[in-house]
This record gives sequence, structure tokens and C-alpha cells, in this order.
Amino acid sequence: QVQLAESGGGLVQPGGSLRLSCAAAGSIFNYNIMGWYRQALGKERELVATIGQDFSSKYADSVKGRFTISKENAKNTVFLQMNSLKPEDTAVYYCNTNPASISWGHGTLVTVSS
Repeated sequence: QVQLAESGGGLVQPGGSLRLSCAAAGSIFNYNIMGWYRQALGKERELVATIGQDFSSKYADSVKGRFTISKENAKNTVFLQMNSLKPEDTAVYYCNTNPASISWGHGTLVTVSS
């Protein structure tokens, strides 16, 4: 069973940046659309960004222009570069296929606060 491991979260001040990574134990990136999701406390999990097999990307309106999704197929890793972070970006961030088809990893917590 493919496992996902997210990392790179932390505490950052508003306006700051973080780069999240998601490593997969298995070659899933070549054959699936990959996505970053997030779940804030008390809210449902939402899709933030996706990257296709052709490296095309899409973003939720709330992060467009601030976040960039990328991937390295050879390393089975997908990234999320987050700039100009806002307090409302605070959440646990997860990666998965889109639509989600793999057991969720533990996620990585991003806290944006002064």
C-alpha cells in the first residue's frame, strides 16, 4: 500500500514562507493527478492545489498567486511553496491523489501567527 509522508510545516509569521514536501513510497506521481489539501480546525478538508501528469497546475482561489505546487517524479516527491502566508492559511496540510485514493498521511501542521 502506498504511503504518504508530509513534512515542512511549522510556525511562521504573517507574510512569511514555507515549503512543504510530500514523499510517496511508490511511483504514483507519474500516473495520477497529485494534490495538496488542508484542514483547518473545525472545518472540512479542502483541496488547495493540484498538479497533473503533464505538470499543469490549478489552485484554489484563496491561494492563487501565493502558492506554487511542483513535483519531482524521479524522487516521488511533490512540493508546495507557500508565500505571503496569512493567518487563515493555518491548517494541517496533506497530499494525496486527486481525487483522493490513498490512505491519508499524518499531514504537516502550518501555523501562521505573529
